[in-house]
Amino acid sequence: MNKIELEDKKLKKHIDSLVKDEMCIFVMAEGRLRGALFHGTRFVNQIKLQHNLGILESMILGQAGIAAALMIPMMKGEEHITLKYETESPAKGFSLEADSQGYVRGFLYNEHIPVEKALESWDLKPFLGEGILSVSTLHKEDKEPFTSSVHVDSSNIAKDLAWYYNQSEQISTAFNISVQMDKNARIVGAGGMFLQVMPETGGKRGSGSAKSSSSDKISDEELLSRAELAFKTCPSLGQWFSEKGNFEDLIYGLFREFSPSIAVRRNIVYDCPCSKERFIQYIKNLPKTELEDIKKNGPDPLELYCRNCGSTYKIPISQL
Repeated sequence: MNKIELEDKKLKKHIDSLVKDEMCIFVMAEGRLRGALFHGTRFVNQIKLQHNLGILESMILGQAGIAAALMIPMMKGEEHITLKYETESPAKGFSLEADSQGYVRGFLYNEHIPVEKALESWDLKPFLGEGILSVSTLHKEDKEPFTSSVHVDSSNIAKDLAWYYNQSEQISTAFNISVQMDKNARIVGAGGMFLQVMPETGGKRGSGSAKSSSSDKISDEELLSRAELAFKTCPSLGQWFSEKGNFEDLIYGLFREFSPSIAVRRNIVYDCPCSKERFIQYIKNLPKTELEDIKKNGPDPLELYCRNCGSTYKIPISQL
């Protein structure tokens, strides 16, 4: 990927003052709940820079990118997922890819969304609206990806993704995704969190029983109710990180009654494996007649664009 560097000195100074972009994966309630908190201010700014996005487009693709990043801790082994949203509304939708190694890339189907009047809120329904949310999963040993889809009414990407997990995966999951902009439309904070109920495997159940007792089920219901209440009190994560908030204060403060513990910290970056060399090899593998036509008629240099990350490569004919 041709990484575009941030040139806004004021924004760069602000970002440098924030905690690093990373994801903290945590467990709590004796393993019954797990979650992840992701700080992605640099991540979302890179998305905006790579695709040269406007305000609305940055908000949509930034949130979608965070959503894809939050799916990484739920991957099993070496896994690659594609998160797609397809709609007939003005934005047309988006496509994001995430890899278990911690890489995310993707794009909007329409990077120039028509806006007829000034935005009064960040309700995305007028631009995304009803459509199909699909997730394609590919493991290292798979020949073809497995895809599952749900119909959503996309006014809120976080709620749409929660609906997907609740319907397709049958796992109770909640998401909180936020991108904070200042009065000059600079992205000054961005983050996301998910909280998920782990499947029961026979309780603390160290009794050897495969089924929970009635009292255990009631206890679980109370646990989930309290966890949901705590999750709903989570502040705007974009604002939290923009104001120099950290991971520990939020996780241990928000969920203190569940005795949370941060298990893993990992890097998540917006990046793409495309390169000038890969494009050259692709062109060289074209049918002979097409390759000869390019060499004869140009243009010279060729200008190739990677839709997944917005990178542009200029390739002189002499290199073919």
